[in-house]
Amino acid sequence: MNRNNPIGIFDSGIGGTSIWTAINNYLPNENTIYLADSKNAPYGEKSKQEIIDFSIKNTVFLMERNCKAIVVACNTATTNAISVLRTQFPQIPFIGIEPAIKPAAIKTLTKNIGILATRGTLSSDLFCKTSGSISKDIHIHVQNGEGLVSLIESGRLNSPETLTLLKKYLSPMMAQNIDCLVLGCTHYPYLIPQIKLIVGEKVTLIDSGFAVAKQLERILIAHNLLNNNALIASHQFYCNADIKVLKTILKEVKDAKIDFFNF
Repeated sequence: MNRNNPIGIFDSGIGGTSIWTAINNYLPNENTIYLADSKNAPYGEKSKQEIIDFSIKNTVFLMERNCKAIVVACNTATTNAISVLRTQFPQIPFIGIEPAIKPAAIKTLTKNIGILATRGTLSSDLFCKTSGSISKDIHIHVQNGEGLVSLIESGRLNSPETLTLLKKYLSPMMAQNIDCLVLGCTHYPYLIPQIKLIVGEKVTLIDSGFAVAKQLERILIAHNLLNNNALIASHQFYCNADIKVLKTILKEVKDAKIDFFNF
């Protein structure tokens, strides 16, 4: 495997671009290929077998394009499928993502943390295992963010419907005195401005973007695959639905060579 080969990243749509941004900022020399499986979003409402099948298909797509490592930039796909991917494709390293429960448990002062995630993530064995490992004096308040991914995928981040849903989901958590809110879906960081309108500044919002970038760096170093080329990296974004929202999300990215493709 060549160091100049791209890093593959996939998600059930545009949400994983929040992870891509963290990777691009932290590892600017790395070329990337991003796959947005928007046609099948949201994964969080699919069965476990469907999630596994989509994840395998996405992995094959990225491997056919000579990716040297694959980031599963989707909490639902990671918690339901990454063990299958690692077994089926042992020749390539996978970096997953899951809700940052442990950092929230460390930060909380009120001993109450909120987790906003998809049904697929919250019902997964990995999520149950991780949340079960947290100290019993920490109270975890979970909420399925049903409908939010679809609104984001359709470009309605600032719509009244989005704000209404967020108020419905977050108000019960606020009533439980949470001081940390885990954004357990890679789409949700794009809702931070609206979330802050509801929870204010006293609640710490926690996502996994930087942690994933750091872990990716560790994996690349371990496999001698870190790209030290100082040339401007190349980034390809593939989407199997309307690519307009993806372009809008990334329009503010500077100093990057980005190409968009439908497939």
